[in-house]
Amino acid sequence: MNGAVREPVVPAWQRPTEGEHRWQAALAIALITGVQLAEPERLALRPHWLLPVLELAMLAFLMLINPTRINRESAPLRAVSLGLAGVVSLANAWSLVLLIHGLVTGTEGRTAGPLLFAGAAIWGANVVVFALWYWEFDRGGPVARAHAHQPNPDFLYPQMQSPDLVSGDWEPAFFDYLYVSYTNATAFSPTDTMPLSRWAKLLMLTQSAISLVTVGLVVARAVNILR
Repeated sequence: MNGAVREPVVPAWQRPTEGEHRWQAALAIALITGVQLAEPERLALRPHWLLPVLELAMLAFLMLINPTRINRESAPLRAVSLGLAGVVSLANAWSLVLLIHGLVTGTEGRTAGPLLFAGAAIWGANVVVFALWYWEFDRGGPVARAHAHQPNPDFLYPQMQSPDLVSGDWEPAFFDYLYVSYTNATAFSPTDTMPLSRWAKLLMLTQSAISLVTVGLVVARAVNILR
């Protein structure tokens, strides 16, 4: 007697799902906003509060319209979400450029403590910034992933290569992209998650270069001060 043929189980990241919860991305954006407000005013776009307040307003709008799971297909919501990532990127890029310019010209980094704090804050914010872009663009973004519009991933996670080792409900969420961003910023190269598309490779290359320059200049200046 032949047994019933079992249908292959389609992993969650390849089929429509409820979508991921918004709280992970919202918490990261709230934290990065706090970091921006804590940075010295000389390293921020003035007025100091302008971009952080704009970020919080855009985040509040997204949470009001789509508060729980990110699965609502809407061009305006998508535009606001990308705009939020853009504003966060602008704020951090502005601070990074001012910090690097100050280090190169000698006007920044008179004492080691504040310099290390500013450098760490900008570096950490940069990790979140690139995590947002990875999360927003991989397979069309969180909403497109929830509806399984694009089958081919831009980032190949280990769970995709070894589905038997994880739950069938696994699919990448914001924290997974944050981990990719952090490891790329510390190792200056991909670790366990590989970029597949050209845009993903370009973004990871850019992040590695920015991280290398930031860490190199800040640490070198701090060591020189401590001597």
